[in-house]
Amino acid sequence: MTIKIEKVVNGIAASPGIAMGNAMVLSNRDMLVPLRRLEPTQLDDEIGRLMRAIDLSKGQLRETRQMVAKDMGESYARIFDAHVMILEDKRSLDQVVTRIREGYNAEFAFNAVFSKHEKALWEKGDVYIKDRAGDIRDVRKRVLSNLSGTRREAEELSNLDSDVIVIANDLSPADTARMRSERVLAFATDVGGRTSHTAIMARSLEIPATVGLKNVVSQVEDGDLVIVDGNRGRVVIAPSKDTLARYTLEVERYAKVTKGLLRFKDLPAVTIDDRSIMLSANIESHEEVDSVIEHGAEGIGLYRTEFIYIGREGLPGEDEQHRIYKAVATRVAPHPVIIRTMDLGGDKFLSPFESPKEMNPYLGWRGIRFGLARKDIMKTQLRAILRASASGNVKIMYPMISGLEEVISANEILKETKEELGREGQAFDDACEIGIMVETPAAVMIAEELAEHVDFFSIGSNDLIQYALAADRGNEKVAYLYEPLHPAVLRFIKRTIDVGKKSGIWVGLCGEMASDVICAFVLLGLGIDELSASPYVVPEIKEMVRSVYFKDAKAIAEEAVRGTDPEKTKKMVTRSMGKGTPDMPL
Repeated sequence: MTIKIEKVVNGIAASPGIAMGNAMVLSNRDMLVPLRRLEPTQLDDEIGRLMRAIDLSKGQLRETRQMVAKDMGESYARIFDAHVMILEDKRSLDQVVTRIREGYNAEFAFNAVFSKHEKALWEKGDVYIKDRAGDIRDVRKRVLSNLSGTRREAEELSNLDSDVIVIANDLSPADTARMRSERVLAFATDVGGRTSHTAIMARSLEIPATVGLKNVVSQVEDGDLVIVDGNRGRVVIAPSKDTLARYTLEVERYAKVTKGLLRFKDLPAVTIDDRSIMLSANIESHEEVDSVIEHGAEGIGLYRTEFIYIGREGLPGEDEQHRIYKAVATRVAPHPVIIRTMDLGGDKFLSPFESPKEMNPYLGWRGIRFGLARKDIMKTQLRAILRASASGNVKIMYPMISGLEEVISANEILKETKEELGREGQAFDDACEIGIMVETPAAVMIAEELAEHVDFFSIGSNDLIQYALAADRGNEKVAYLYEPLHPAVLRFIKRTIDVGKKSGIWVGLCGEMASDVICAFVLLGLGIDELSASPYVVPEIKEMVRSVYFKDAKAIAEEAVRGTDPEKTKKMVTRSMGKGTPDMPL
């Protein structure tokens, strides 16, 4: 028996929590695809065999969709609509049939065409697009499995008789849906990012998960003791006695503190010296509203509506969007819901096969640029949002602003939309607040001019950091440069807040910085009016706010803005919070 030495593998924190247990390794490697040359008389039968496998695959996906819609909600179920769409793409299927008619067997023909699509998306380099390549990979493997009549390895997840931690190269959304069983304690994968469908579903199921580990599958064997740390984004293989003891205490502490933090959920976020801040939540789906309410958020500071558009055959209509927005606004009322207009284009597409034709999609045709160019799509959404404003406290926010003309043009479309609704006798809130995402250095530098045309700013820290530091947040090679507490980033944020106060408009922040307790402390000190974080961290941020002095946070924030060392800032914050703050989850 080989004695293993503890090894730590670092990746991306995809879903919070910590789990310890024995590994169940799913190799998930591509099966060997047979190559056979066919006689002309065999070609029609081979095409028929392909179509039967595709029909079977679509049936399986629709069954899974029904299960997920029932257990998790329609937004998560729509992921499987995207997979069905891939199998209904006529151009791709025609290419497969062409290969078969050239004399190749169905497995080889299908794999050749879909592997090419998958590779094209993967090589775009962007994290979001790579995640869509994963959808094609899952569909490809499903069809190949059905063509060969073999059982997919991941189906074992449905019939577990002991607790396991799943280790895999990749997991499809269908595989993740099978993890509803309490037997799956956590999972870890070689590939994937925070925006992958698998990661989104893991957070919904509240299963700890770490992704993007690159080669964890090759380092773990079935039955190995492993720890998945979804808070820090790491996996510990064969932990030592000391590590196991430390993590055992941390699991107990994490559960105790997380449960204890909920006692703050109905209390205001006010510092010891009486400084108030509003704590809201970010959502991607209307099904997440329950979590917003359960964790005591004061409304929704960012509703990412583009996920209504992605992974479907056609555009969502006005009435469908109105029903969704109205349901959210009604549930959180009288608290506000800030609905961001679709951030489509660039790195998010309406169809799995709509790959970008841009060298750098993050700097391309996206956000408000896409909306202004597709006025028809934007106006349909604005009509739906305005109609929903009659049922709650709704605010509208434009993404990816870099120039004054964009705001003026967007407001002009909004004005036209209001006039149309007025003529039709449709009810809406004419005083609905309008805001913009401040996520480009350009927007920061012209903040005074922009403030004259909006009611609030919401700082999008994720993009602002990557644009300020020229560091792609999805590129692991430059991940070390992506530093939220970099003084340049803090100076951009401080300038935005100062301009907001001078102009008489409120300023919030809705990026990942708001979900980090140390960053939230600094933002509090900078004078931010509102923070919008993931629902499950709202109690933690609220506990921090109620346990510190604003004067201390302000002093440290001012020093951080003047300084040059983010690590020094983190140490100052930790010391200051330690004065009056009980241990919190890391």
